[in-house]
Amino acid sequence: MRHPPPVTVTVTHGSGPATTVTERIKETVVVREDETRLEEKASAAFVILTRNSDLKDLRETLVQLEDRFNRRYHYPYVFLNNEPFSDEFKEKISQVVTGDCKFGLIPTEHWSYPSFINQTKAAEVRKDMADRNVIYGGHESYRHMCRYESGFFFRHPLMDEYKWYWRVEPGVKFGCDIDYDPFRYMEENNKKYGFTISIKEVIETIPTLWNTTMKFMKDHKNMIPATNLMDFVTDKDGGYNRCHFWSNFEIASLDFLRSREYLAYFDYLDQAGGFFYERWGDAPVHSLAVSMFLNKNQVHWFEDIGYFHGPLWNCPSGKTNSKCWCPESESVETKSRGWSCTLDFVALPDPKV
Repeated sequence: MRHPPPVTVTVTHGSGPATTVTERIKETVVVREDETRLEEKASAAFVILTRNSDLKDLRETLVQLEDRFNRRYHYPYVFLNNEPFSDEFKEKISQVVTGDCKFGLIPTEHWSYPSFINQTKAAEVRKDMADRNVIYGGHESYRHMCRYESGFFFRHPLMDEYKWYWRVEPGVKFGCDIDYDPFRYMEENNKKYGFTISIKEVIETIPTLWNTTMKFMKDHKNMIPATNLMDFVTDKDGGYNRCHFWSNFEIASLDFLRSREYLAYFDYLDQAGGFFYERWGDAPVHSLAVSMFLNKNQVHWFEDIGYFHGPLWNCPSGKTNSKCWCPESESVETKSRGWSCTLDFVALPDPKV
């Protein structure tokens, strides 16, 4: 497909002294004119948290995503970074996609320690977890990333105009042709959250997350609907089973994340300090929120989207696999049944609404 030449526009939000975290953020927006408009599109964008050093892996991912899906739909991309994107990054990324590109700088307030965090204690925790070989336990930047993906990416001004997002990460692979619009599917079927892979979390990273969530539910009973998805995250005895949707792939409603209920939950967790005093990930945070505030009918497993994020595949079986290059025997719910939670999600009864 011939790409029309991009037009670069620099946008500055705010003027004068910054009074909110969304002011005085500079972004570069690469705008394309679509060559075709096949059908009405959803108000949606891909959102990608990335760095300049991810350029090679991200280009490979985007080439696959465009080939498998977006060359037919031209949905826009929002790239976010806690450091300015280089001109090389912006140019080489814009060369391989067919949708508009927006490059945003994350405000410092969203990628730093809040005032209530004891940084000495946080450093001691990182050292202890590194000594115990807890995955990403010693990584400071990883904690900022998890907190940002849990509570802030959807508040960036570049996301304001959209109602839906599809999260993409550098280096992931798309193994099947996607011959329909997942955004429209979600919209037309009253879905709020879509996933491809669900697995059990490493408990050493979240030792108090469940109890903190239980306290939130007790303190905010009026926010918890009677029909929800808590059976997905609990065992037969009502304890936490560690199941979570792997959030490196999400197609979901931004209105859900912007809701009073979700923001109250995130703020409660943030004040508890577990993003820094433990290593709470955005995947269990999103998943617990989905389980509290949504029901099964509002959540969708994209079984037909072949997706790889090392080391796990979601790969469809049977006739659907004919439009894929991924091996169905490698799909996590088949290969690692004891680790995967997806078939447990499928087996849950439909809610009585």
